[in-house]
Amino acid sequence: MSQKLLQVNFKLKGSPSEYRAHCQSIAQAFADVPGLNWKIWILNEAEKEAGGIYLFEDERALAQYLAGPLPAKAKDNPLFADFTAKTFDVIEEATSITRGPIAAAAITA
Repeated sequence: MSQKLLQVNFKLKGSPSEYRAHCQSIAQAFADVPGLNWKIWILNEAEKEAGGIYLFEDERALAQYLAGPLPAKAKDNPLFADFTAKTFDVIEEATSITRGPIAAAAITA
């Protein structure tokens, strides 16, 4: 099975400090998502843009996440605008060479 990457971006309607506090308050909910190997939280304060990069163990885990409550809550959050989500396949061989953080996940999958 091939790992799947999800890239989420959105504009912030609130302040970057509010967003950082929000991230801290919900991080454990993301840590508990079945099949999510990791999430990197991203923030561009100057552009007031934020989002995340997620690595899922497979297509099934990604589909279950996208059908679940966390993405729905993000899309409905009044602090976020222009929400986009894109999925990608991971080119595991080349990513391993460039030290992408997938090796441990690939071994357990």
